[in-house]
Amino acid sequence: MWRQGMFVIPFMTRLGITNSWGGWSITGGTIANPGIWSYEGENLLWICPRSLEFIYFYQGLACFGFGAFHVTGLYGPGIWVSDPYGLTGKVQSVNPAWGVEGFDPFVPGGIASHHIAAGTLGILAGLFHLSVRPPQRLYKGLRMGNIETVLSSSIAAVFFAAFVVAGTMWYGSGYFQQEIYRRVGAGLAENQSLSEAWSKIPEKLAFMITSAIIRQKGDYSERVQWTVGDGIAVGWLGHPIFRDKEVVLVDGDGIVRADVPFRRAESKYSVEQVGVTVEFYGGELNGVSYSDPATVKKYARRAQLGEIFELDRATLKSDGVFRSSPRGWFTFGHASFALLFFFGHIWHGARTLFRDVFAGIDPDLDAQVEFGTFQKIGDPTTRRQVV
Repeated sequence: MWRQGMFVIPFMTRLGITNSWGGWSITGGTIANPGIWSYEGENLLWICPRSLEFIYFYQGLACFGFGAFHVTGLYGPGIWVSDPYGLTGKVQSVNPAWGVEGFDPFVPGGIASHHIAAGTLGILAGLFHLSVRPPQRLYKGLRMGNIETVLSSSIAAVFFAAFVVAGTMWYGSGYFQQEIYRRVGAGLAENQSLSEAWSKIPEKLAFMITSAIIRQKGDYSERVQWTVGDGIAVGWLGHPIFRDKEVVLVDGDGIVRADVPFRRAESKYSVEQVGVTVEFYGGELNGVSYSDPATVKKYARRAQLGEIFELDRATLKSDGVFRSSPRGWFTFGHASFALLFFFGHIWHGARTLFRDVFAGIDPDLDAQVEFGTFQKIGDPTTRRQVV
């Protein structure tokens, strides 16, 4: 129930499903007959198919139908579309994007085109497997007659999907950092100073890069964990750059030039010894520089977690504890299960392919005792010739 409530229901709601067989709706009120387009109905649909060939065809058809009818609004509600900051949005129809812009995660048209293309491939694959049988060598080589090879190949599909969703949930938030660097780079190309380029970065975008880098802390949809721990973000202080003369903590070759030491007695690169300074670009501290070691180290620690914000801890009595969020739990849970299923795939695949070796049976033994192989049973010199 926890998994359903935290992960499955929110994602199904984004697809336009709002009703339950229990008679309730996510938008409030009661529902008399929600039908198949409900949380329970959609779960049931994915349990029905049995054969591999029909699964290919059925899921391809469902994928194509989702993209061509549901997402586009041709015969369906569309999908949830919001602004780049995830603040507002509504369910609306989306036109497919067939160009390179369809790969942009913030272009919803890519969802429609992807499902249409992937669904078409699935339908063709299903028809192929329904009409073409595997050759004998492939059938024997992959031990298709053994039910354990079906288990092994099925597990492969599960761990692949689990790895994909864990990776996209964890690393898919890097867009905001790339967008900030793109805007700053464009400003510098127009002969703007570093301060001018960073000053044009919207505060909300800086906030999103912070919530994206601190992936455990989540974003707007997961803001409760962040505010309980760190407090309410009041204002962006600016983008800090740390320098020892002209070197930034780590130089272009990746060599550490300054650090906060663990053991002071053996320190060579401490902020105090190297003389590191920090200067802010954009935000409330635009153009302000600090050389006091304690202040520099404070901002160096905070800079590891994204852009630096002034935080109000008094209003919500925030305790400063570093908490995880649904994003962190989702990634951890799916990565853990993906690894479990990956090793299960290797284990059952090896048991299937090398079952004769594990059983200690000579692979040529069956030919000596198989009825009809030899004209005289047990005499290998009287092998029956196939006409």
